[in-house]
Amino acid sequence: MKVAFALSIALAIVTVVAVTIVWAVLGAAGVWDSINSAMASILSDNASDFDVTNYVGIGRVLGLTMIVAVADVILITAIATLGAFLYNLVAALLGGFEVTLAETR
Repeated sequence: MKVAFALSIALAIVTVVAVTIVWAVLGAAGVWDSINSAMASILSDNASDFDVTNYVGIGRVLGLTMIVAVADVILITAIATLGAFLYNLVAALLGGFEVTLAETR
């Protein structure tokens, strides 16, 4: 359980950092400006009022990412612990493999 928790925390951190990097790359590539100009051409009467970052801003995206990361930490820890328990139970019932290491002189 401890190892699964540590690995899921690491995965959560990687997820938040990856979403931040993807957001920065999309901003540097001009994707948000392209979406704004496309929506301005569609909504010709209120073109200056629309901004895509008002709806999908970095705060909302990172907030949702952190909520998903916390849920993943809980789920991954629980599923890994349950999986290890079931594996150990099956290995105890069926015998499994026994490996013996010996030194040769």
